[in-house]
Amino acid sequence: MSDIIHLLPDSVANQIAAGEVIQRPASVLKELVENSLDAGATSIKIIIKDAGRTLIQIIDNGKGMSETDARMSFERHATSKIKTADDLFSLNTMGFRGEALASIAAVAQVELKTRRKDDELGVYIEIAGTKVLKQEPTHCDIGTNFTIKNLFFNIPARRRFLKTDATEKNHILTEFYRIALVNPNIEFQFFDGDDEIFNLSSSNHRVRISNIFGKLKSKAWQQQWLTIETSTSIISIYGYIGKPEFAQKNAFQYFFVNGRYMRHPFFHKAVTVAYNQLIQSSDSPNYFIYLEVDPQTIDVNIHPTKTEIKFENEHAIWAILSSAVKEALGKFNIVPSIDFDQTDSITMPTLNSNSNIEPPKHSFNPSYNPFKTNTNSYQHTQRVTTDWEKLYQDFDNQEIKKSDSPSFDSSLNISPITELDIPNSLIDIEQNENMVNSHLQFKRQYILTSIKSGLLIIDQNKAHIRILFDQFIIQLNNQRGNSQQLLFPEELILGEEELSIFGTIKDELCSIGFDFEMVNPKRYLIKGIPAQLNANNVLRILDDLISKATTINLDIKTELYETIALTMAKNTAIKNGQNLTNIEMTDLIDKLFASSNCNYTPDGNLIMSIYTQEEIEKKFVK
Repeated sequence: MSDIIHLLPDSVANQIAAGEVIQRPASVLKELVENSLDAGATSIKIIIKDAGRTLIQIIDNGKGMSETDARMSFERHATSKIKTADDLFSLNTMGFRGEALASIAAVAQVELKTRRKDDELGVYIEIAGTKVLKQEPTHCDIGTNFTIKNLFFNIPARRRFLKTDATEKNHILTEFYRIALVNPNIEFQFFDGDDEIFNLSSSNHRVRISNIFGKLKSKAWQQQWLTIETSTSIISIYGYIGKPEFAQKNAFQYFFVNGRYMRHPFFHKAVTVAYNQLIQSSDSPNYFIYLEVDPQTIDVNIHPTKTEIKFENEHAIWAILSSAVKEALGKFNIVPSIDFDQTDSITMPTLNSNSNIEPPKHSFNPSYNPFKTNTNSYQHTQRVTTDWEKLYQDFDNQEIKKSDSPSFDSSLNISPITELDIPNSLIDIEQNENMVNSHLQFKRQYILTSIKSGLLIIDQNKAHIRILFDQFIIQLNNQRGNSQQLLFPEELILGEEELSIFGTIKDELCSIGFDFEMVNPKRYLIKGIPAQLNANNVLRILDDLISKATTINLDIKTELYETIALTMAKNTAIKNGQNLTNIEMTDLIDKLFASSNCNYTPDGNLIMSIYTQEEIEKKFVK
């Protein structure tokens, strides 16, 4: 029986490799522009036609290649970037696999012109489907000129599965953005046919960001950016983050490490955690963040696209990044303040350090006897007598007609009051004790109160969630919470999957007031609960906590604490429909504005809204 295993021809092997490396026209642009950057180019020109199907041309002023190097560059696994396996752990170049040019040449018609500075003539090479059609000397500028024509001409199935021109062009622009944003010192020209799309001169990161996203270039766009910058022995971080009010569903979010674009959901979470108390949960923050680390502490050799990167100190970097973003948000004081109406309030005197503080003085009348009615022992304030009877003289004898307006004293400058005919259906005010107090509870859900700029409306449930969340976070950080013992302990039964999660978070639960007694590894008695909790729903709260803990990284204490605190707060907060007294509403408002963020709940829901006096007055203008 004959052998059946054999080596594939180079042309077939290259086409197989091209399936991973060259997925669409944007992949060609990415690989060729990265080669230009590795060649030391300071100016790169890009030309495409038909969204890259017909033509992709990359012209640079890099160091160029010799005749031998130009021919060798199309061989599979031929590269000048690395020599040994150890070089993979100290990469300072964009490319290193040696697969890009071989893969491109296997699925397209390629023309190469290149010349080094010391050479009088350059070299011209023409290849189609891995076959070298021509190689000869030529006159050309210093640098490299790649022309890629008819991509996937020999693989009709791949060509048919390309998307529309608009979609493929968007993918090309996305790859261009990722390269141009991290290389502001490089000049770029981008042409779509004869139309110039971009002409980017050498600049800094902030200018490059504005130039690329020129359609959004406005005063508001320029003012939204906050600078972040920090440096440690592990990592250096710099870049720009957007203010919370500019958060949007389709945000601009870019991570770069050592001059290379990357996708990293774990680090993205570090950024969003800093915003999750400031923006709506449906929105995302804008950011352009650049990381610099020791190349030996990262691995970029995970996927052919080189956008997935592993970090040696991933958890430490997560904490540093999140802290840097929070510091930038706090430094620029982005949280708005509320100006309460101070009318009729008591003015507290300020303390003057130069003034002498005197103890309070008191006096008494030693001759005062409460059992004696002696007017000489103390002075009474004389009552001013007024002849009020004259004001009502002949009142009963006068007939006032509705058609006649009552007379007014002209010296008072008061206009007559016109009687308003308001239908009773419009008067739908709940008659309770809160009507005459400083706050009004509306529909047992919202608290209405007057502030200097208008009317403040507070969602009582969301406000209480914010207050309780902050309390639980403090207890978790201090490892100290108030506990109340249960008269009849509840029984908690855990499954196999829940057991490990519960074991991880058990200490944190005990620190905020829970008291567990183990019956066996899968059964616990709940003997005590936090003082804020109701014993009737403690099992539901624990089930909810364990369920949510399965979706987070339990090694990150900040994320674990916030998950526990938020779950506890939501299950414990006062519900909509609960009636509050004026004292309770006042206490709720005072605690809310003493919290870390009075505007949003920890998961990004709006707590309060303000209707300005101007907005209210517009409702009554004809």
